[in-house]
Amino acid sequence: MVEIGKTNQLEIAREVEFGFYLDGENLGEILLPKRYVQEGYEIGSAVEVFIYLDSEDRLIATTEKPMVEVGQFAVLEVVAVTKFGAFLNWGLTKDLLVPFREQHMKMEVGKTYVVYVYLDLESQRIAASSKVEKFLDNVPVDFEEGEEVDLIIYGQTDLGYKAIVDEASTGIVYKNEVFQKIKIGQQLKGFIKKVREDEKIDLSINKPGVERFDFHTQKVLDFLRQNNGYMSANDKTSPEIIYEMFEMSKKNFKKALGSLYKQKLVAIEEEGVRLLGKI
Repeated sequence: MVEIGKTNQLEIAREVEFGFYLDGENLGEILLPKRYVQEGYEIGSAVEVFIYLDSEDRLIATTEKPMVEVGQFAVLEVVAVTKFGAFLNWGLTKDLLVPFREQHMKMEVGKTYVVYVYLDLESQRIAASSKVEKFLDNVPVDFEEGEEVDLIIYGQTDLGYKAIVDEASTGIVYKNEVFQKIKIGQQLKGFIKKVREDEKIDLSINKPGVERFDFHTQKVLDFLRQNNGYMSANDKTSPEIIYEMFEMSKKNFKKALGSLYKQKLVAIEEEGVRLLGKI
């Protein structure tokens, strides 16, 4: 079955002055405008095209490749805002509309947003929504602990970062387990840490079983986080003060500090140590 908003392989049915008509099966004949016709196209040839409605709501085929298709999530940039809503660049000549009612927050030109692309069944128009959560968690969770998954970060809470998991479910990466910069719209690999009884998913961006920090390094990092990213101690501080602050030897403290420094997570200053970035 030929689907609007998807890439389809269609056969050329007939040629006209302004292009080719393709056999759209259940959708009838669909025009492939002359500007998309490539050398070697002839009646009977099978061509790979994307199907959508043009500005006059007519079915049209294109050999242009969109960045995203119906039923998928993507991170797209707003190129215009009009009385109808926001328009996104998705790689086609005609921009993709996000109606105002489908905007999680007011969209602005030049900014990127995580969106879901859907087909309006009544109008047959392709549109997008930044209210991504309503398109997720609609099927039973079928993940195993330790399984590698694709993540799109779409939101942030006090606990951590909300992520789309394999374009099907939502999960959370806890803030205290993140040791790198993460931003909304970032796409990265992750791992299923735990699937709870209520089917909520805990995620990790580090492979399970691989510890990023040893006990002493984690303790110094936690201290920095709890003190606005700064501590008045460094590798020159006396062993007595180190032990009073961390209950560890200066040798272990210097080793922990060195580990954080090598990973460019801290700056060692004259009077102390400063945490770099929001980690």
